[in-house]
Amino acid sequence: MHYVYFGMSLFLLINLGAGLWRVAAGPTVADRMLAAQLLGTTAVAILLLLAEADVDPSLRDIALVVALLAAVSAIAFVQRGWPQDVSSHDPD
Repeated sequence: MHYVYFGMSLFLLINLGAGLWRVAAGPTVADRMLAAQLLGTTAVAILLLLAEADVDPSLRDIALVVALLAAVSAIAFVQRGWPQDVSSHDPD
């Protein structure tokens, strides 16, 4: 059963390579941010699969930290990087 986990991790690692290409070649900043979110989600999945395969609970803790960092980076992108139109909220 451990080989299944390692095989799935390898498949996700190949997907990470495709995500890195999208981060480098993304046409817009939003595309790059979504690709970075994909990288964070895939990294969490890989860490959880490896934690299950190796029976190492510390990898689960690292996966939680990576998930938290991915969420914080998305919030920071929306707050600082996304243009906000102030006039659309004005009722006058």
